[in-house]
Amino acid sequence: MLPAARPASAQSCSLSITPLAFGDVDVTANAQVNGTATATVSCSGTILPVGVCIELGPGSGGGTNAANRTLVNGANQLRYGLFSDAAASVPWGSGAWAAGGASPVGFNLSMPGGTGSRSVTIYGRVYSGQATAAPVPYSSSFSGADAQIRYGLLSFLLGCNLLTVTQTASFNVTANVPPTCRVTTSDLNFGPVGVLTAPHDAFTSLAPTCTNGTAYQIGLDGGLSGATNPTLRRMVKGGEGITYGLYRDTGRTQAFGNTLGANTLAGLGSGLAQTTFVYGRVPAQATPSPGAYADTIQATVTY
Repeated sequence: MLPAARPASAQSCSLSITPLAFGDVDVTANAQVNGTATATVSCSGTILPVGVCIELGPGSGGGTNAANRTLVNGANQLRYGLFSDAAASVPWGSGAWAAGGASPVGFNLSMPGGTGSRSVTIYGRVYSGQATAAPVPYSSSFSGADAQIRYGLLSFLLGCNLLTVTQTASFNVTANVPPTCRVTTSDLNFGPVGVLTAPHDAFTSLAPTCTNGTAYQIGLDGGLSGATNPTLRRMVKGGEGITYGLYRDTGRTQAFGNTLGANTLAGLGSGLAQTTFVYGRVPAQATPSPGAYADTIQATVTY
């Protein structure tokens, strides 16, 4: 039969935990974001070593297990985990949270002169693969049994459940998903063209990726010639040029420029890439000398 932790009326311990703030999480980048907090245990009133276990429950946001907790804002959710190591391989749990499937973090605290203190790092990770998360602030609060220590005059190695004295703390875990957009482009190539006595058409694609529910407009500038009319851009070779236009529709009737609300392409983000097309036309015109003609267009996403 294992001994219970020996009581000591003058013995006391406290727990404090700093906030864990992930900061901005760009979910469209599909990359994990790490953060840390510090838990500090301070004890006094005995010269004997004190066994300590730090327990972290699911928090107010809940979670299916210690590695899959949830930050929330209303019905919106962002998955994250809490760990005892920087590699995020050892989830940090609680004996009071059986579904968490992970153990508390324990240690024996030396008490030279009747006092002792130790700080440990809590490692947090917001997971990648959450592209459709809404652009809002997220949080989960920890208090009571969700953030507590068990302690006593007994080695933690004998079992955290044998440390019967508890003390709680409170802290918050936060993250912010800001409205974000990015766009990938591909070249538009009219291919080999002979004389320009008739129009020549080609098209290419744009793929904007904006956070879920974020309204955006894509604009295309006037190219190297600084054309103010989107249908009268110029590809050049030395001092010669070829006039061309860019459009938002297959019929080449809706010019594609960069005047917001007039000739830009509007959309609503889903968190995923949304492929759209740019339609080009070289109208009939005088044919310049043979060679390669080119222009550079800058695409801008306003949101």
